[in-house]
Amino acid sequence: MKLQVVIPILRIFDAEKAVEFYIDYLGFQLDWEHRFEDHLPLYMQVSKDQLRLHLSEHYGDCTPGAAIRIEMEEVTAFQRSLLEKQYRFSRPGLERTSWGTEECCVTDPFGNRIIFYEEINNSV
Repeated sequence: MKLQVVIPILRIFDAEKAVEFYIDYLGFQLDWEHRFEDHLPLYMQVSKDQLRLHLSEHYGDCTPGAAIRIEMEEVTAFQRSLLEKQYRFSRPGLERTSWGTEECCVTDPFGNRIIFYEEINNSV
């Protein structure tokens, strides 16, 4: 038995706002979308590098207000790139934690928190 990959599911309420946030702002790409019928909720996958997220409008798939942590490289450059986009709903900062990470936290339009972090040398 071998575990493979975790793909978080985050609750969304508006596909247009989700695209604006995850694709236009965070720089993910849309991999695929699925609706059982035109008037039914959307389920989609977005990705960036090796990370995949599922975004769901389906009631009961998950609860809005989740928090996920994403380890990455060059979190400072990533945070600067977000500020340069001048997205009107988010101006994320950087936080150096006592447990040895540098973190950039963003909250999507649906209340989900995404914490991008990088391990740092704590002796600085």
